[in-house]
Amino acid sequence: MTEEQIQKNVEHVKTEIAKAASEAGRDPAEILLVAATKMNDADSVRAAIRAGVDVCGENRVQEMLEKNALGAYEGAPLHFIGHLQKNKVRQVVGLCTLIHSVDSLSLLREISKTAEKRGITQDVLLEVNIGGEESKSGFSPEEIEPALEEAAKMTAVRVRGLMAIPPICEKPEENRPFFLKMQKLFVDNCGKKYDNISMDFLSMGMSGDYAEAVRCGANMVRVGTGIFGPRNYT
Repeated sequence: MTEEQIQKNVEHVKTEIAKAASEAGRDPAEILLVAATKMNDADSVRAAIRAGVDVCGENRVQEMLEKNALGAYEGAPLHFIGHLQKNKVRQVVGLCTLIHSVDSLSLLREISKTAEKRGITQDVLLEVNIGGEESKSGFSPEEIEPALEEAAKMTAVRVRGLMAIPPICEKPEENRPFFLKMQKLFVDNCGKKYDNISMDFLSMGMSGDYAEAVRCGANMVRVGTGIFGPRNYT
C-alpha cells in the first residue's frame, strides 16, 4: 500500500474515532490510536507514524525485533499487543512502553522479575477473556480484582488498565454487550486503591469495531487492516 493511501486510511480512522467519541459525549483527544503493524514492513510503519498514529503495536516478538533494528518505530511509542510467551519476556521488557496482553499471574511475575533485574518498572495491561471463550487466554472478569491485589505486591510492574478482544461477531454492534461489560469492570476497578496500579487505559476495539468500542468507553483502539489494508498470509 502506498504512503498516500496509508495517510488517507489514518485520516479516515481518526475521523470515525472523533465521530464516535462525540456521539458518546467524549473528547476525541483522549482516544489513542494504536497501529497494529503485524506483517507490515518498516516503510509502512514509518508511513503510519508520519500519518499521525499515536502508537505502534506489534504482535510477534521476532518481527518486532527485526523492525526495531531498522528504526521502524522512531517517532512513536512501541507497545506489544500479541500473546506473549514467558520465554520471550526478556526481549520485550524495557523495549515496549506497554505490554497489552498479560493473561496470567505467572506471566506477570515473569515480567516483574525481568524488569526488577533491569532496574525498571514495566507498564502492563491485564487481558480479560470477556467472552469466556475456551480458545482465548486471559483472566475471567471475576479474577481481575484478585489479580490486581497480587500485582500490587510486585514492585517492578505497574498495571495501567485492561485489554480485551471480544468474540468474533458479524456486526460491530453485536460486540456492544462485551464492550459495556468491560467498561463496567474497568470503572469498578478504577475506584480501588492499590500500590503500583494506575487504571488509565481500556484497550478494546479493532478494525471492524473500533468505533463501537469508543462509544462504549475504550480510550485505546488497535487498528491494523483499517490502516494498512488486508494482510497477506500466503
